[in-house]
Amino acid sequence: MDFELSEDQEALRSAARDLLDDRAGPGRVRAVVDAGGGRDDELWKAMTAQGWMGVELAEAQGGLGLGMVEAAVLLEEIGRHAAPAPFLSSSLALGSLARAAASGVQASARWVEPLLAGEVVGAVAWDARAPVLYAPSAAVVVLVRDGEVVAAEVADSDRPSREPAMDRTRELGWVDAGRLRSFRLGGEEAVIALVDRGAVAHCAEMLGAAARVLEMTVSYAKDRVQFGRPIGSFQAVKHRCADMLVDVEGMRSAVYYAAWCVASGHPDASVAASTAKVWCSDAARRVMASGLQVHGGIGFTWEHDLHIYLKRAQLDEVSFGNAAFHRERLAGLLRPRIEAGESVL
Repeated sequence: MDFELSEDQEALRSAARDLLDDRAGPGRVRAVVDAGGGRDDELWKAMTAQGWMGVELAEAQGGLGLGMVEAAVLLEEIGRHAAPAPFLSSSLALGSLARAAASGVQASARWVEPLLAGEVVGAVAWDARAPVLYAPSAAVVVLVRDGEVVAAEVADSDRPSREPAMDRTRELGWVDAGRLRSFRLGGEEAVIALVDRGAVAHCAEMLGAAARVLEMTVSYAKDRVQFGRPIGSFQAVKHRCADMLVDVEGMRSAVYYAAWCVASGHPDASVAASTAKVWCSDAARRVMASGLQVHGGIGFTWEHDLHIYLKRAQLDEVSFGNAAFHRERLAGLLRPRIEAGESVL
């Protein structure tokens, strides 16, 4: 079996990296963070102009007709650059609304084109106990409520204020679902699909962030000299970097297998998505901790970019369920197989 990305997927990765290197380089991201954070409107316009919002959408609905693997490619690059733009939240909202529109929910159809064009921002309130990415900017919010997926238009009078947060590369706000007039998008099947896509999307971002921190750490270990030698020549530092590489490559395998399962409608899509969220949540934390250890004191300073990735990864870690939540979900998914004497592999 060939586990590599296709030529088209690699071309998508290269094009995404070129755009983000130009529009979301460290200086641009730092400017957004130092200004209080939130989002870079010029970057967001550039993303939507390239058709990124249509990557999962069917061609009949104006999209590119690709899938979750290609979305993961884009999200990995967004995470690698800590890009301050609402792609993840808007694409998740668009996916739920577009599926509902295709199944005949007319109220959702009016949101497909504006989201696709980047004219409005979407948000997803999966857990009422947690603040929502880009809720302060969202014109439409997709919510999971009482075992259903619903959507609601957000009027200016109901728009939540922006909450202070450690991660300044994105906006956060609380959604008061009781104040919003909503319409139904789907039942249990729609909830499962949203949780799977949301988990995989945040895993892909964590993968990009972890891979970038690994690169930063290896580069620093080569340059930082102590006792007359680069610290990367010390066995303890080598072992830390090697462990980081193992974690990142494990994340990569889990993310892209889960993305493929979701894209292909595989029966194990939920198992793969939860497995990825468990591994990536734990592994990203280890990678960030090792990056800090190797960087030493400089890694803890505001002037170093490491903290930007660490804080963003911490938010992704708990979004759409943390590792503990997905371990419980996996147990529930696999228990019937064990009781039936079937293999869980």
